[in-house]
Amino acid sequence: MKNNYPNEQQKFDKTLAALNREFASIRAGRANAAVLDRIMVDYYGVPTPINQMAAISVAEARILVISPWDVSTLKSIDKAIQSSDIGINPQNDGKTIRLNFPPLTEERRKELAKQIRKFGEEAKISVRNVRRDAMESFKNQKKKSEITEDDFKIAEKDLQELTDKYCKDIDKAVESKEKEIMEV
Repeated sequence: MKNNYPNEQQKFDKTLAALNREFASIRAGRANAAVLDRIMVDYYGVPTPINQMAAISVAEARILVISPWDVSTLKSIDKAIQSSDIGINPQNDGKTIRLNFPPLTEERRKELAKQIRKFGEEAKISVRNVRRDAMESFKNQKKKSEITEDDFKIAEKDLQELTDKYCKDIDKAVESKEKEIMEV
């Protein structure tokens, strides 16, 4: 029996990548176009991401500029940003939308840190679910005598080590993002 688990490892990697995407969408007091990734604009009845409707650039450390390719979508983009939970009011000048990122308040930093920990815990749950599913598969193989008791124990140990490694990686990512958020 092989002692590597490409399917499980791929699922763990996807979980870690999803966590990092979530973290990228959390603003840390600096202009970051990723905060707009989850905002959908109603464009002719179809929810469309802003980055597919406009050029997004960082003008200064705390200012994002959104330049729609179709100027008629300015109001829709403006409305979508206002109704989102990013906590920034857009400034529409008729051609572009400017987003000024104010420095984060201590209260907002604590809220974001709590949200980061929640995302981290969800990622760990996902990793544990992958481990649980793999263990069920190993138990079924053992039950059908496809693998020996020794192979089962080795697989269980190796999979637990892999799970622990990814849980530590998640903890490091959470700690790093929390540190970034709490930095004044």
